[in-house]
Amino acid sequence: MDRQTSPSSDFPIAIIGAGFAGIGTAIQLLKAGIRSFTIFERAGEIGGTWRDNTYPGAACDVPSHVYSFSFEPNPSWSRAFAESWEIQDYLLGVVEKWKLRSHLRLNTEIVDARFDEATGSWTLTTSDGETVRARVVVSGVGGLVDPAPPDLKGMESFRGEVFHTARWNHDFDLAGRKVAVIGTGASAVQVVPSIASQVEKLSVFQRTPAWVMPKPDRKYSERAKRFYARFPLALRLSRFFKYAMSELFGPMVFLDAPRLSAIGEKGSMLHLRAQVSNRAVREKLVPSFQFGCKRILISDDFWACFDRENVELVTEPIEEVKSGGIQTSDGRLHSVDAIVLATGFSVGLAKAPFPVRGRGGRILDEAWSEGAVAYKGMAVSGFPNWYILMGPNTGPGHTSVLVYTEAQIAYALQAIRKLLRENLRYVDVRQDVQDRYNDGLQRRMKRMVWGSGCNSWYLSADGANHALYPGFAWEYALRTRKFKSSEYEIAR
Repeated sequence: MDRQTSPSSDFPIAIIGAGFAGIGTAIQLLKAGIRSFTIFERAGEIGGTWRDNTYPGAACDVPSHVYSFSFEPNPSWSRAFAESWEIQDYLLGVVEKWKLRSHLRLNTEIVDARFDEATGSWTLTTSDGETVRARVVVSGVGGLVDPAPPDLKGMESFRGEVFHTARWNHDFDLAGRKVAVIGTGASAVQVVPSIASQVEKLSVFQRTPAWVMPKPDRKYSERAKRFYARFPLALRLSRFFKYAMSELFGPMVFLDAPRLSAIGEKGSMLHLRAQVSNRAVREKLVPSFQFGCKRILISDDFWACFDRENVELVTEPIEEVKSGGIQTSDGRLHSVDAIVLATGFSVGLAKAPFPVRGRGGRILDEAWSEGAVAYKGMAVSGFPNWYILMGPNTGPGHTSVLVYTEAQIAYALQAIRKLLRENLRYVDVRQDVQDRYNDGLQRRMKRMVWGSGCNSWYLSADGANHALYPGFAWEYALRTRKFKSSEYEIAR
């Protein structure tokens, strides 16, 4: 990192992760005239979630015009809700446009980080044992990275093919096979309709049903693409309108307000009745928890699959995986040739992505022993010059994650500019400031729907929510608009 030459070459910056967060940070650093940064990516290519998730039907559930950088709008999206390959192509194009390849170190995993208070720098260690120095670390390690396989008895005895949606085996042909899909979450609602017509028999194993809403997807015509390319203001207005609508409906999704929730529940029930003709099957697909308590899914064809003769909804709990199939608690053996795990990810909000030691040898995992917390989701007291993108309590339940990510990048950039401008060793958020902020968030959580009684990945083992932000995206962006020196301990 120190090899790079620029006016700030003695101020190396490490960006960990080359997904949306890392790429966005790199671009804003370049726009600020700061070139002394390196992006470390453990995989062989950029893209994060959109590099890894290539399963049939993989797509974003946020409108394309909103799910892109505000400073890099794309008039050429093919659909209102882009598929994964197109989002990956978008990111690859952005990397080439900004000539970020020279700043990238692919196949380089960071496995340890230690802060030196005397020099105000971090020493990062790679999986190959190399050490690099950084004055600032921006962690863009995503939450939807490491698959979470289910803990099922006998899985090792299964003779067929097993793979997770995020590690899709494209060499295995599902056509004419008996296939099991375990899970009915965000990836399952896309996979199931995409493979239902190919397989001989599809058994969908559901532990908990989800609220599903219609997906207002459509193709963009070539004429529409040319219009957006010719009139950038129209594209910005489209983005703003879609964002504004998500914020408008936000309270229905995140507030613990049964009257508001009932609106969403009624809409979802109407959708269900229009999609599934069998009353007994419909009853199995109705959630018992409040609208918004778990992630709301969007699909026009998932529920409709259960009207197909070759698709079965299995709600009895899985007892054991046998060599030739899956046995449920009713004693029935479901014979299958392949098992697709649509079981989500190990989100990892309760711990650091690797050992991180801050001031005085303080260990991040110990600081987070009672749950991950950070000031505005980005800065942790005792870990100076370290900024987390999409950290604790910064996830949205109702709108595009990139609204939050861009606000965080802007905040981190202010801190970096201050360090450079005033030749500071470090800035470290005060513990009392961090505690006051997070105490306020947790008080607000009591009015949010996520704690109303369902079990979701949003919640830690003790029932606390360290994942989502309890409010509007515009409010979070406003709260992070200005880096305030008075909230930090400053070492010159």
